[in-house]
Amino acid sequence: MFAVTLLTSPQTPVLEPALAEALRNAWGGGDVHWLMPDVAAEFEIAVRPDNLDEVWTQLQDSRVDLVIQPVAGRKKAVLLADMDSTMIQQECIDELAAEAGVGEHVAQITARAMNGELEFDAALRERVATLKGLDCGVIDSVLATRISLMPGGDVLVATMRAQGGYAALVSGGFTAFTQAVAAKLGFDENRANTLEVAEGKLTGAVVPPILGREAKVQALDEITEQRGLTAADVLAVGDGANDLGMLTRAGTGVALHAKPSVQAQADIRVNHGDLTALLFLQGYSVTEFARPT
Repeated sequence: MFAVTLLTSPQTPVLEPALAEALRNAWGGGDVHWLMPDVAAEFEIAVRPDNLDEVWTQLQDSRVDLVIQPVAGRKKAVLLADMDSTMIQQECIDELAAEAGVGEHVAQITARAMNGELEFDAALRERVATLKGLDCGVIDSVLATRISLMPGGDVLVATMRAQGGYAALVSGGFTAFTQAVAAKLGFDENRANTLEVAEGKLTGAVVPPILGREAKVQALDEITEQRGLTAADVLAVGDGANDLGMLTRAGTGVALHAKPSVQAQADIRVNHGDLTALLFLQGYSVTEFARPT
């Protein structure tokens, strides 16, 4: 059996009962179960429909996401999450670069790297080099004034941990940011690159080795092995090309508001829902959400 999940933004809910019922009828599904009124609904079907891509495209025009996945094993034991443009709404290196006066230049490189147009390691070195001489105190300033959390992230982490899950923040960004974000959201651990510092200033280099695409896959393998689990037990979420390895390896890999090249290679795409969509995809209703501490 397959679960069909319909999602929209909790901030601007547009999912109407008539739409859910019409799709259920067209695909011969079971009863529609509302996970959150006007925001998320699901029903089961026996066979994956042939016109899925066509319907997905039509629903995107209505600001509704559509996901179909096997019913069995939907609830996951590990959350593996990217940080930049996933758990937070910004790219940290772009914000640092803006403070250094090279924001537009660096943002262009970031966009190309995240879309898979540039090799990640080389693009990271190029961008970090532009930060040479920046005072380390700028990091705290950026965290305080430029970084905002993605809606629903605190509820996502709190709920998965309340259900006995393990949450890891795995970023191609920097530990100076992941440590703060992980602590704020309640992650069990965080992994990222380390900016090299000398005499209170950034040197323009990254302490090796660089954590890129393969490091995220390695994190998935290490965490599951340590906990006696497999990749099938993992829910991974990200938006950039360096996330594709973990997204395709995880039991459920979600491309969240992702770059075009990432969406083209991802089975599960969420473009309108927030991070609570990852709970709805597992079959949790809003009444089962845990309150962040």
